[in-house]
Formats: sequence, structure tokens, C-alpha cells
Amino acid sequence: MVKVEYLSDKNMKYTVPQELLQGKRHLTPEEIKILEDNLNHNSDATWENFYVDAEEGAFDPNLIHFSFFSGFIVLGKLRKAILRYNDLHLTCGIRRSRISDAVIGDDVVIRNISFMDNYRIGNRVILFNIQELCCTKHSKFGNGILKEGEPEEHRVWIGVANENDGRSILPFEDMIPADAYLWSHYRDSPKLLEAFKKMTEYGNDRKLNTFGYVDDDAVVKNSSIIKDAKIGKSAYIKGALKLKNITILSSEEEPSQVGEGVEMVNGILGYGSKIFYQAIAIRFVIGRNCQVKYGARLLNSVLGDNSTISCCEVLNNLIFPFHEQHHNSSFLIATTIQGQSNIASGSTIGSNHNSRSPDGEIFAKRGFWPGLCSDFKHNSRFASFTLVAKGSYPNELDISYPFSLVSPPTNTDHTITIIPAWWLLYDMFAIARNMTKFTKRDKRKVKVQYIETDPFAPDTMQEAVAAIDRIITLTSEYLYESKNEYVEEVKTKAQLLLRTKDFLHQNSEADFTLFDSQCQKKYGAIIKKPVAAYKMYRKLIKYFSARTLVQFCKAQGQKQLSEELILKIRELPLYTKWENVGGQIMPQQLIEELFAKIKKSEIKTWKEVHEYYNKVQENYDNYKTRYALFLLERLYSRPIEDFSTDLFRNITDDVSVFAFDFYNSAFSSRKKDYTDYYRNMTYRNEKEKEAVIGNINDNDFLKSLRKDTAIFVDEMHSVFRGLIK
Repeated sequence: MVKVEYLSDKNMKYTVPQELLQGKRHLTPEEIKILEDNLNHNSDATWENFYVDAEEGAFDPNLIHFSFFSGFIVLGKLRKAILRYNDLHLTCGIRRSRISDAVIGDDVVIRNISFMDNYRIGNRVILFNIQELCCTKHSKFGNGILKEGEPEEHRVWIGVANENDGRSILPFEDMIPADAYLWSHYRDSPKLLEAFKKMTEYGNDRKLNTFGYVDDDAVVKNSSIIKDAKIGKSAYIKGALKLKNITILSSEEEPSQVGEGVEMVNGILGYGSKIFYQAIAIRFVIGRNCQVKYGARLLNSVLGDNSTISCCEVLNNLIFPFHEQHHNSSFLIATTIQGQSNIASGSTIGSNHNSRSPDGEIFAKRGFWPGLCSDFKHNSRFASFTLVAKGSYPNELDISYPFSLVSPPTNTDHTITIIPAWWLLYDMFAIARNMTKFTKRDKRKVKVQYIETDPFAPDTMQEAVAAIDRIITLTSEYLYESKNEYVEEVKTKAQLLLRTKDFLHQNSEADFTLFDSQCQKKYGAIIKKPVAAYKMYRKLIKYFSARTLVQFCKAQGQKQLSEELILKIRELPLYTKWENVGGQIMPQQLIEELFAKIKKSEIKTWKEVHEYYNKVQENYDNYKTRYALFLLERLYSRPIEDFSTDLFRNITDDVSVFAFDFYNSAFSSRKKDYTDYYRNMTYRNEKEKEAVIGNINDNDFLKSLRKDTAIFVDEMHSVFRGLIK
């Protein structure tokens, strides 16, 4: 209902904050006459509400035309100048605009603004063709805070990971996925949750004194409604449909852009990010260097740095950095995706629930890659670097094997098929490329948090260890049930597991399958090539451990791993449980220590939380080195000091083979693009093919990988030579 307020001299009074009037003056009678001759109007006939820069020659009244002013107006320098942005060239000044309660910086262009109220405008700003640019006194700019007198139901929450808001979090300007993850996935401590809420409110004076802001060198043109918005430096906004209660973080080094037809409501856009072409974002936090475009819908979600979403629907999600989703026919609902992921066209992740309430979830660790037209049922969980083949998966899944390939049920059988370690066995090029491609795609100028992009890190090693144990357990059951000669005389479970390990080591060519009932509800999964996977996981752990120890020796300036250096490594803290926190791999114990500090109010702000992340990262290489030593000793069930020469030779041989297989497999995988008949049939000749896809021998990635592999193998042999007796 429209309310009518009749004006009088009393309600036309205004209060100007005194700090805004330093270096300002009132207009002279001559200046007032020029303004009125230029068909400008003021609700205050005396123009006493109008302040300009006091410096001589800093204000030219001839640059203001056909405009209406009310409230208080404080202008910076207004001089004859032209502002240029791409093909847009406009003379500084104010024309055909209606402005109230505004503080305007130096050398700005304000033209064709139908309504502008309660805004602060920076220097060298262009505002051109805007229907509405206003800010309420209680605006929060997308942050989950409240102003004085506001009820709790006015607070903006983001319902990440779960459609029923059971994991809701409060957005704030400095939020990164790590914060959202800890808040949304550790829900068992009310004291901790309340502390998170207080940290979000930290620094909020709750006063109803908010004003909108457009910072220096920003350009806003041809847009409809911009309400309760804080727009950062060098931001570029063109053709936006509706921007309400938002913060657009932007800087000269990392300028952000908002394009045609965009609607953004209740959220925060990160530095260097772009959202355009009819995209919609509601209740959101978008990280640094992200793109949301081509009609994408992002609702109730947090999107990590260096991610791209286009053409698709993304609802109630927590997404870590380096996420790719480009297709109009794909959607993602109620998930936690831990980054380095790629969602193919036709993927419907979140279409099925297993209860009467839409409270199901899907949890996928980093490297999740579902194939074309795949659909899944809540609840499901996926290990790191899981490749899911095209198909329908009508039952809940729990895939615990990293680097695996999952295939759908056949028409005659409901069981799924899993090849553990598939990436390592058959497509090493993709894994090898992952080690560099994400680093190259990281365009953040300011890295608030370290993001682990190496596929071989403590989190994936932890999963590989668990996968080895699972394969041993399932194989022991298979041998026992088939009455294999290896287990004929065993009497205890420990003996059975020990004999099973012997079997796996001594029968590398054994061809059998296992059944894992845990991987799929009701029907289970067939595990193919378990012996090959077992051996590959062991090689992977040896490779990680050897590489980490080589890196530690180089950091210590040591060419060999001596007994003294081993003692030094043993003095480092040992953490055996790891977690991906927003892309940073952290020991679980240190996360618990963070929570303890928060509960004791030793950490009171999110800035201090981020400093804690960085402090943990400073010691990451040391923690990783201690874990690498632990893994080697676990594989061989003895301290490294007791390793024999043959055992060291086994390690170095396996790691050398793995390293060179890593390169050779990557090379051969890429080579298929040059030799396969079907890949070549679209080219008229070799020259055309080379012009289109290049020459394999000129591939910079493969050349670098070959060189690095040879160097690493030499260094590894040198490092371990110090322990061989």
C-alpha cells in the first residue's frame, strides 16, 4: 500500500554529518543563479543544503543541468574533464538526475539517474542511465547481521548443503569456503555455533546509519534497480536488472564485473569475479576469480574461488575452489563438493531423496567428476577423484576408493562396478595434468587461504590407506569362502589378514572380483582388479612418501636422509587424520584446537580464524613429512631404521617405476589424440591436424613432466642412499 506524507518545512530539515563538511563551503549567489538558469531545482529554495569543494576553481556550476536535489548534497571537485571507459566517453558533471542525501567525490559523471538516495560516490565514478540507486538506513549489504530494532527473522541465512536449512550459515564479507564448511558441518556444539554467530556480528554497531557506496573508478551504466549495494573500486556494472542487499568486492588489481540481465539479491560477490548474461544469484557468497554466466541460477550457495558456473541450476550447495559446471541441462542440489570438480551435461545431482522430507545430502571429496547424464540419490558419498560413468544410480552410494571409476548397474543386475585406482592404472595424464592446471588457473591476486591442488596429498593418502585395508578385508573373505590354499590352516582373524596380504603380494596376475556391500545400498558393488588396485595404492603411498622426504631434505639443505635427519623428523608432531577445509588440507586435531580457542574466546573474529589457517599452513610441509615417514613404516610394519637394503631397493624401484609410468602413461594417453583413427579422420592431412591441435613433442606440460621426473628419480636415489647400510 502506498503511503502519503505531506511535506512541510519541519520534515524537510536534514542533518549533515560534520566530518563530511571539512574543506567544503556553501554556494555563492552567482552559483545558485547559474544552477537555476540551467533548470536545476532544490527542495530547499535557499540551497543551504548544498555544499561544494572550497578550493578555488574546484567547482563549476555550469556542469550541472536539469537535475533535482533534496536532503543534503556534498560535492567534491567538479571540473571540465572527460571520463573514458572502453568506448564510453562522458563529460564530468550532473545531468538529468534526481539526487538526495548524497556525498559525491571528485570528477564524476552522473547522468540520467531517475532516483538516487543515501549514497556515497567515490572519485572518477561513472553513473549513467540508472532507474534507481538507493540505500536504506538498515542495509546490511548481504551480511548476516541485524540492525537496531530488527527482529531475528530479518536475518539473512544461507542454507548450504541441505535444503531443510539444517546446515544454514550466516554470510559475511570475508567468508571463504573453509569458514562455511566448519560452520555447516560441525553442528554438534551449540556453544561453537553461537560463537560463529557472534564472530559474524563482530564490529556491527547496529546503528541505523548505513549508506550505500560506489567506490573510486567504478562504472555503473544502463541498469534498473540498485538498492542497498556496496560497490567496490574499479567495478564495472552494465545492464544489471536488479542488485539488492549485496556487496561487490572489487579492486584495481582484481576488478569485478556484473553484466546484462543479472539479478543478485542478498549476497557477496568476490574480488575479480564476473556475473553476466541473465544469471541469477540469491542468498550467496561467491569467491575470488569466479564466473557465473549464461542464465545460471545460484541460490542458497557458497561458491569457492576460481570456479565457473554457467547455464545450470545450483541450489543449496557448499562448493570448494576450482569447480566447473557449464551445461544448461545439469543441476546440483544439496551437496558439499570439495573442489577440483567438473559436473557434466545432463547430471542431475540431487533429484532423488530417500525420505519424506528434502533433507538428503551428497558429499563428494575433491576431484569429483560425474559423467554425462548421470543421476544420483541422496544420501551419497564419494572419495577423492572419483570418476562416475554415464548412467542412472537409483540407490544410495558410498564410494570409498580414491581415483576410482564407478559404472552403473546393467539391465539385468542392480550392482554397480568399481575399478579402484582406475585413474592411476589407465589415465595418468589426467592426474598428472591436475598437478599443474589448477595452479595456472588460480588468478587470485590475494590468496586468503592456501588451496592444495596436488592430487597426491595427505587427504588422498589417508583414503588410499583405508582402501588398502578394505581390499585386504574383502579379499580375506573371498579366500576364506573359496577355501583357497593360502588360508587353509589359519585360526585367527589376524592370521587370515596376514596370509591375505601374502596372497596379494605373491599373486599379481590373479584374476578375480570382490563384492563390497557397503558401496551401494541394498545391492552392493563388484570390485574389479583388486590385486592391481592394491599394488597401485601401495606404489602411490611410497611415491608420496619418497617425494615428500626428498622435498624435506632439499628444504633442509641435505642431500641424503641420515639417521640424524630421521630423528629430527620424529620430533615433528604426527597427525594421521586429515580433512579438506575449504581446499586447505589440515590435520583433524588442529581443527579441534581451533574450535577450543573459539569456545574460550581466544579467537573472536573471522580474521583471526583466517590467521589460524595460515599458521597451520606454515607448518604443513613438516606435518606432511612426519606423516610420510609414518606411512612408509606402516606399509612395512617396522621403523625405518630397521629397513634392510633390499627393502629400500624395493621402495626406490617401485617409486622409480611409478614416476616413469606416471610420465609414460601421461604421454601415451595424450599420444592417442594424435594416432587414433577416429581422432584423425576429421583432418585432411597431418599439417592440418598439427595446425589445429599442435605437435605432441611441443607440449610444454609433457616436456616439463619428463624433465622433472628424471630429476626426481635421481634425487630420490641420492636421498635414500644415506640410510642403506
